[in-house]
Order: sequence, then structure tokens, then C-alpha cells
Amino acid sequence: MPTSLTRETDVDVLVIGAGPAGLFATNALARAGVNVKVIDQRPVKVAAGQADGIQPRTIEVLQSYGLADKLLKEGNQMHMAAFYNPGPNGGIELTERVADATAPTARFPYEVTLHQGAIESIFLDSLSEMGLGVTRPFVPTSIQLSEDENELKDPQARPVKVILKNLDPLEDEPDTEIIHAKFVIGADGAHSWVRKNFGIAMEGEQTEYIWGVCDFVPETDFPDIRNKSAVHSDNGSCMVIPREGDKVRLYIQMTDRDAVDASTGRVDKSRVGPDKLLEVARKSFAPYTIETPESFDWWTIYIIGQRVASKFSVNERVFIVGDACHTHSPKAGQGMNASMNDSHNLVWKLVHALRGWADISLLKTYELERRKYAQDLINFDKAFSKLFSGKPRSEGNEDGVSHEEFLQAFQTFGGFTTGIGIHYGESAIVHTTHQAASSKLVIGQRVLPHIFVRAADGRPYEIQDLLPADTRFKVLVFTGDSGNKEQRARLDDLATELKGVFSPFAPEGDVTKVFDITSISTAKKEKVNYNDMPALFRSHWSKVFIDDVDSRGIIGGGGYKYYGIDEKDGAIVVVRPDGYVGMVSPFDRASDLKSYFAGFMAKA
Repeated sequence: MPTSLTRETDVDVLVIGAGPAGLFATNALARAGVNVKVIDQRPVKVAAGQADGIQPRTIEVLQSYGLADKLLKEGNQMHMAAFYNPGPNGGIELTERVADATAPTARFPYEVTLHQGAIESIFLDSLSEMGLGVTRPFVPTSIQLSEDENELKDPQARPVKVILKNLDPLEDEPDTEIIHAKFVIGADGAHSWVRKNFGIAMEGEQTEYIWGVCDFVPETDFPDIRNKSAVHSDNGSCMVIPREGDKVRLYIQMTDRDAVDASTGRVDKSRVGPDKLLEVARKSFAPYTIETPESFDWWTIYIIGQRVASKFSVNERVFIVGDACHTHSPKAGQGMNASMNDSHNLVWKLVHALRGWADISLLKTYELERRKYAQDLINFDKAFSKLFSGKPRSEGNEDGVSHEEFLQAFQTFGGFTTGIGIHYGESAIVHTTHQAASSKLVIGQRVLPHIFVRAADGRPYEIQDLLPADTRFKVLVFTGDSGNKEQRARLDDLATELKGVFSPFAPEGDVTKVFDITSISTAKKEKVNYNDMPALFRSHWSKVFIDDVDSRGIIGGGGYKYYGIDEKDGAIVVVRPDGYVGMVSPFDRASDLKSYFAGFMAKA
């Protein structure tokens, strides 16, 4: 029998919910040395189904944590998209095939599909390596947030008290645990307990569009079953998402409301099964056939709703991420991606506040940036869902959706759907004053991928791999020609000035704890001496790079031009710990960097 005794625990961060957003946050916090605890009410992790698409920007983000390899090894890559529309003989026919990922700057120019359980395993395995795991099956029963202003402003205080109930305690194990936390992250899904406890409203609406989803191994003569395929037929719309192995996922538009409980307005899964979903799909795929599989891996049915929470945090102590703060249709593959990128945006800010590196006011930028993104996501989703769920244009339906209209939306929204085009606006951590110093490296967007060559040994590197998500600001100093005597004198003066910029924020005087400085010269590989750089710009031999082609003359070079940086004047680029450009400065305005960091960082 479980004991009635209660355990009390102090943690830095309590994460409620162990889906992708919660596990992402937990893993990133633990990697940063934060005392974090994650709970979930499910006794075991997701086994199949649920979310399954990882967009190009999210792959870049996972790569920055060293977690992309397993995803790329196990997942299916989607490179092409096919579009089918009504043909002259009553069925559908191929209209066009195009590249799936319509973002020319994507480092990984494709989506990866893998079921949610396998994606969660990537994080669970990483946590296991650190000796951590999910505490389950636990549910929160009470949450209290102190109203003491002094306590709320002190990042070392624990103003949040959460009472947890163990749903399956072992013999002699307490069935109740009281957590005293500095911060709480609610990653507990669309019906978020955390959100409801603080009375945070979900603003938006529910549509009339009803869709079914099923995962299975198909036996079919449909020729684009291994491409992402958008099927518009007179019988309704479908989307094909190829998955790992031989599996596919079908999204199927339901043409009647039989599955909806009229009294509640909610779908009732007991009224529709996967066989019924496949029966509807067959009508849309004619003249192509799909056999009934021996079994379905997973299936569900839902009504598309588009809502955003009225706020994403409570006094910068309790935060909500993922489906807890935004819900939308799954067909554009945004749910899990938006959720994990919420956590990516929040975690480094929490770490800086917990370490005393930043003022707690930095945490206000989480809601500022991610709520604006979520609202843009909903607006996109409304337009996309309407196009996808609308009837195709035909002689009898002149007001229907044309292929040209749908394809244009698919390609126009490419920057958004891939995550590549996310653009954070002006704030304490986004200063656009000197954008002209790197005209093509957009402040507020992620650093464009490009190959640079390491000066000491000629090894080519993707610049994004020089920007790991290790909670430090990255400072890229585009030095011009470091082999030129006059330029070296400028660089010596610049290094002295930047030392004065960074030192006030450097714990124990060690600039490298908070700022990871990399220099990029225009010197050529045959003549460069990496130790020509001032000491600040080469804290290690591996920190000096050149904008030149590799030893084979195949990759690299042209980086200054690609980023819009003058080869003689150079520039200083500040990259936030999440990989987004926070500020750019010409050499003669380096002092502006001090006011940038002073706006949110704490003096050491």
C-alpha cells in the first residue's frame, strides 16, 4: 500500500507534460545544468501516431543540440510534392510535381517524417545519458504562485508551489509530492491544466472542417504514394504523407458530420473507424485503388480549430508552450515544430536568468516573440485550411479552388511552413539599427547556412555547426583581411574595445563563459596565419575561419557577399543562443553593442 506521507522537493524548473515540447525543454535545461523535473500522466510514452513531421528549420535546431543524427537516420525524407486534381474522366490526375521544401536557404531542403514516439525517444535517450527520465504517472492537483513582488523578481526564489499526485505509487512510496519551483513550464497539451488553472483564455474559433487521419502500410497503384501528395477531388480532399519504412499517413476530409455529437459539437470516435476513413479516401483517389490493410497503426478524427492563448506566461514564472498556447490544423506540419521551437526560444532565457547572467525581464521576450509567431501561424493556417478543404474549381463550380491558387499558397507560405522564414521583431534582444552592415543576414532571423574554412587546418565547416545551442551568445567577427598590416591594426583596436564591451557581463572576468567569439577573415588559405588575429578573436586555434573555398575548390567561399558584408569594412554579428541574429554592428559603432547587452544582461 502507498504511504500517506508527502514528499517535498525543490527544483529550478518543473515541466508538466512529456510530449515533444516538454521533453525538448527538459533536455535543453538539463544539458545546461539546470535542476529540472518533468512529469507526465501517461504511464508510458507514445507508441505510435500523433505528430510526425519535422520541418527544415526544426532539423537545424535539433542539429544545434546534437540530436539530428538519429532523426535523419530513422526518419523518411520528403523531397517532392505532387498535386492531383479532377481529370476529364471523373477521377483524379497528376497536375504537377514540385520540390516539397520551398525555402531556398534551407540547410536541410526536405521534411522528415517519423512517428511521435520515435521523436520523443530521441529526447528520452538523451535524458537517460544524463541519468534523468520522466516521472510518471503523475498529475498536478494544485498550483500556487506567490504574489510577493520581491520574491517574483528574485530568480533564485521559489515562488511556485505545485502539488502532484502519483497515480500508481509503489508500496511504501508517497502518493503525494509537493514541488517548490523557481519556474514552471506547462507543456500539457491543448486541454492544458496549467493554462486553465490561471484562467488563460484560448482566443479563436472552430471551423466546420472535419478530417480523419490513419497510418498504415498501403497496397496501392497510386504512383505518388512515396511523395507528399495533395489530392483535390470532387469527392473531397486528401493528403498523403509518406512515413518511415513502408508506412504512409493519410489525411482525409470527411464530407458529412456523422462523426460529430450534436449535443457537444465534438467528434465522437465511436461513430467512425479507420475502415470508414479509408472508404472515404478511396472515393477521392479513384481511379487509383487502395487495398484494406490487415491493420492500422493509428487513426483519429478531429475538427480543425485555430486558437491562440491570450498570454503565454504568468508573471514570467509560469509559462505555457506548444498546444497549451496554440492549436491549429496538422496538415501544414506545424504543431510539433511550433511546440519545440517555443521551448527552444524559452530555455536559453530561463538559463540566463537562473545563472544571474540576465535580468529576469529578459523572460518577457518569450511571450513577445512566440505569441506573435503563433498569431501569424493561425492566420496562415486559416488560409491554408480553407484552400485545402475547399472544393476544386470545375465547370460546375467556378468559385472553387484552382490548382494555381493552391500551388501559389503552397510556395508563398514555404518560408513559414519550413520555419526558415521566422522573423522576430524589434525588442530588447533584437536591434536592427545597423542592418546595412550585413544587408543579407537579416536581424531577427536565423543565421543563413554557409560553408567557411578553418584557418588552422583548412577544414570546411557549416557555420551553423559553429553555433551550438550551449546557452552562450555567439559573436561572429568578420575581420576583413587579417593578413593586411593596416587591417590588423584596426583589429587590435577593435579587440580592445570589445573587451571593454564584454567584460562587465563576464563571470570571473572570463568572457568565453557567456560569449563564444569566432573570427572570419578574407585571407586566403595559402597565406593565412590564424595567430595573426588578436587574442580575443582566437581564444582557441579552432576559432579562426576564412571565407575561402576548401582544398578541392568545391565548397566554401563567397560568404561575405552572401551575407552582404563589405570585405574591407567587415562587421560584428551577434547571434543569440537560439541561433537568431540579435544585432549587427560596423567596427566604428562597436560601442553600441554595450548598450545592446546592457538592455537585458546583468553585470557580473
